[in-house]
Amino acid sequence: MKGESHVKKTIVALNTALVLGFAGLFGGSVQAASIDSLQQKKNNIQEKKSAVETDISEANGKINQIESQKAEVKAELNKLQKSITETQEKIKEKNSQITSTQEKVTSLKESIKEIEARIETRNEILKERARSYQQNGGGVNYLEVVFGASSFGEFVERVGAVSTIMQADKDILTEQENDKADLVAKKEEVEDKLNKLNAMKQELVTINEKLDGQKVEKNKLMAILKSEQAELEEEKLSLEEEKQLLASQAEAVKKAIQQEKDRQAEEAKKVSASTGGGNGNTVSAPAITSGKFMRPAAGYVSSGFGGRWGRNHNGIDIAKSGTVPVVASAAGVVTRSNFSSSYGNVIYLSHYIDGQVYTTVYAHLRSRNVSEGQTVSKGQQIGIMGNTGRSFGQHLHFELYVGEWTASKKNAVDPLKYLSGM
Repeated sequence: MKGESHVKKTIVALNTALVLGFAGLFGGSVQAASIDSLQQKKNNIQEKKSAVETDISEANGKINQIESQKAEVKAELNKLQKSITETQEKIKEKNSQITSTQEKVTSLKESIKEIEARIETRNEILKERARSYQQNGGGVNYLEVVFGASSFGEFVERVGAVSTIMQADKDILTEQENDKADLVAKKEEVEDKLNKLNAMKQELVTINEKLDGQKVEKNKLMAILKSEQAELEEEKLSLEEEKQLLASQAEAVKKAIQQEKDRQAEEAKKVSASTGGGNGNTVSAPAITSGKFMRPAAGYVSSGFGGRWGRNHNGIDIAKSGTVPVVASAAGVVTRSNFSSSYGNVIYLSHYIDGQVYTTVYAHLRSRNVSEGQTVSKGQQIGIMGNTGRSFGQHLHFELYVGEWTASKKNAVDPLKYLSGM
C-alpha cells in the first residue's frame, strides 16, 4: 500500500503544495488576492481538511477492525497451542506405554524361548516314543512287561513303572498342547497391543501435524494483519501530517484575509481623504434613459476606447470628484463582485437583451453594494466611484462585451456606441 519512501514523497508533495500555496497568497503583494478569492481558498482548504479527517477516521476504523481480527486470531492460536500441548502429552504417554509394552514383549520373548525349548524337548521325547512304538510293531506290550516279572515284588514295581510311563506320556502331550496354545495366545496378545498402541500414536501424530498446520496458517494470517496494520498506521501518520499542513495553510489564508481587509480599510481612508471624506459633495445618480444601456455614472469621459499609451484600452473612463453613485447600465445579474490588484473593487453584470448576452464591467470602485448572484435593475446603484486598484485619480473604468466576459477581451466593444445619455 505505502512504504516509507511513499510517505516521504507524500510529505514532500504536501510541503511543496504548502509553499506554493503560501507563495500564491503572499507573492509580490497582498493586493494580488481579493477577499473573495482568499475566502474561496480557505473554503477549498477546509474541504480538503474535512476529506483528510474522513480518511483518518476510515483508517482508524480499519485499524480497530484489524485489532479485533488480531485478537480473534490470537485467541485461536492460544487454543491451538493448548490442543498441541495436550496432544503432545498424549503422544508422550503413548510412547511410554509403547516402551513398557516393548519391555513386556522382550520379557515375553524370553518366556516364548523357554516354552519353545520345552516344546523342543518334548518333541525329542515324543520322537523317541514314536521310534520305540515303531520298533515294537506299532505298540508297546505292557502286559508282557508286567507278567515277565520273576517275582511278585518285581511285578508290583513293573505295574507302577508302566502306570508312571503312561501318565508321563499323557502329561507330555497335554503340556505340549497347552504350551503351544499359550505361545500362540501370548504372541497374538503382544502383537495386538503393539498394533493398537502404534495406531493410536499414529492418529495422535496426524492430529498434531494438522494442528501444527493450522498454527502455521494462523501465524501467516497474524503476520498479514500486522503488516496491514503497519501500513494503515503509516498512512494515518501521513494523513495526520497532511491535516497539520492544511491547518497551517488555512491559518495563513486567514491572516491574508485580515491583511487584505486592513489594506482595503486603509485605502478607503485614503480615498475618503482625497475626496474630502465623501461628505458635502454627493453627486446625483444619472437618470434612467431609454435604449439598451444607460450612462453608468455622472462625469466626463476622461479616456476613450482603443489605443492608449502603447496598449489597448478596452473600455472608457468616466471621471468625477465627490461621492459619485455608480448604477447598473442595464438590468441583469451580478456574476462577480470582488477586489483585484488591477481593477480594485470591481463588479461584473450579465445581461440578456433581445436574445443577446452582454457583459458590463465597473472597476476602481470605492465600495460595492451588490454581491455575486444578485439580480439588479437598470439604474440601480451598485457602488461608489473610487480610486482602488491600479488607478490614478478617482474615476469609473467601464467595459462592455458582446457575449460573456473573456480574459482575452477580444469581444470588448466601444461602450459609447451603446450607451444612451452620454
